Amino acid sequence: MYKKELSPEDLLKIIFDYTAKIASERKLNGVLVHMADMGREMILSDRCTVWLIDEVNKQQYTTVAHGIDEIRIPYGTGLVGSAIVSGEPIIVKDAYNDPRHNAENDRKTGYLTKSIISVPFRNNNGEIIGAFQAINKLTEVGYFTSRDLELLSLAASYAGKSLESVMLTQEIVDTQREIIFAMGEIGEVRSKETGNHVKRVAEYSYVLALGLGLSMDQAELLRTVSPMHDIGKVAISDAILNKPGKLTAEEFNIIKSHAKIGHQLLRGSKRELLRAASIVAEQHHEKWDGTGYPLGRKGEEIHIYGRITAVADVFDALSAERVYKAAWTLEEIEKLFHAERGRHFDPELVDVFFAQLPKLLEIRQRFMDTENKQDQA
Repeated sequence: MYKKELSPEDLLKIIFDYTAKIASERKLNGVLVHMADMGREMILSDRCTVWLIDEVNKQQYTTVAHGIDEIRIPYGTGLVGSAIVSGEPIIVKDAYNDPRHNAENDRKTGYLTKSIISVPFRNNNGEIIGAFQAINKLTEVGYFTSRDLELLSLAASYAGKSLESVMLTQEIVDTQREIIFAMGEIGEVRSKETGNHVKRVAEYSYVLALGLGLSMDQAELLRTVSPMHDIGKVAISDAILNKPGKLTAEEFNIIKSHAKIGHQLLRGSKRELLRAASIVAEQHHEKWDGTGYPLGRKGEEIHIYGRITAVADVFDALSAERVYKAAWTLEEIEKLFHAERGRHFDPELVDVFFAQLPKLLEIRQRFMDTENKQDQA
């Protein structure tokens, strides 16, 4: 069934709807999805792809496209590459008669590309940062026209400038995440843990958060900040941190101080990520029954991020061999979690733990420490 060209009223509705969505979106992937959907609906194409430029690797890539997964190709290749390099839009009625068309993806997917339109978009400085590419016109005429070019150029003019703002914000967030993870690793390396410990705790926390019903944004935030749970260990001496024998009461009190120290290191930040990290650092040793530290919070007085990270951290600690103990068996770990339901751990979280245990075990296997993998070989 062919589609009819949109009326001016329909076009205005699409434009207003999507400009509002793009303006309110703060995540890069969300903006890209809205851009692709807007382009497809405005010009009645079967598919629309938003391409970005990776200057470091000299590639053009898409993470959002209708019907396909991420694609990376050398910069300047294909019809979309020609549009990006030249800065000029391209309309092709018959893709297979144009030598610039890369038919490899069609061969891989079985999809038949007929007509194509590619329109570059620019940032606020007028620099090209990517391009729209729409495929296969769905009206009876079967190919894209100058009217489609006007409409997609309009979408590109607005979306490109909005995209730049979100990309800059995303770059800041990504940088913060890298710093947070690196700082988390510092705390673990000093206690002779591997970087995989913080990776596992991060992934466990994400799975548990989703299983508990937290939003994707909250789960992602917790996954990002949970590697900082032991950052306060940077202030603990190696002699105590890596003591193979039993700690004295005084030494244990010094170890416990890492929760308060971690909180103090991070609490003054105005950044959401670091504020959340300060909560995790302080509260991941609190216990549901109030017998934890540093403040003896009880039940829901403990922030949900602290409760989740507590489960993730204990599960990983028991699973791993450390200087002062051997790794526990899965049966022993399950027995402990049953026993500590409502004591150490939030009862509901223990239920989620067992429901999500297959996923947690898969993560444990995926991020197993190197020496353990060698032992299993």
